[in-house]
Amino acid sequence: MKGSAKVIKVLNDRLAEELTAINQYMVHSEMCESWGYGKLHKGIEKQAYDEMHHAEWLIQRILFLEGSPTVSKLNAMKIGKTVKDIVLNDYEAEVDAVKQYNAAIKVAVEAGDNGTRDLLQKILKDEEGHVDWAEEQRDQIEQMGIANYLQNQVEDD
Repeated sequence: MKGSAKVIKVLNDRLAEELTAINQYMVHSEMCESWGYGKLHKGIEKQAYDEMHHAEWLIQRILFLEGSPTVSKLNAMKIGKTVKDIVLNDYEAEVDAVKQYNAAIKVAVEAGDNGTRDLLQKILKDEEGHVDWAEEQRDQIEQMGIANYLQNQVEDD
């Protein structure tokens, strides 16, 4: 089914965002693992896997609309140097993703593409969950202090 060029562009823009997030989150996850923060490693890794699913779904939709998925484009990554930087950078990325998915949904609605709208709403809900998780981490750092927060991120063997 031939899709709207505007919708395909928006889908490719979101795909670039998802591919960027996968890379940023995998680096952050592995940094946390390297530092011994196993719980945080698993939490960030789970989000990277969620972003992989989003990328897969976007690629499937672009192909369905007879577009060409652009997988060679990445946006700028913000790799943190500390756990606090990691949490804040990932939080900012997720807040931006929510904003961008809301705008993309508007484009799909204007094009009368309800299938794309449904997909974007599904991904939006996941992204809102990621914002919530990042806010929890940010709030815990603020309330507990970084030392206590990090102590809680070490897994018991």
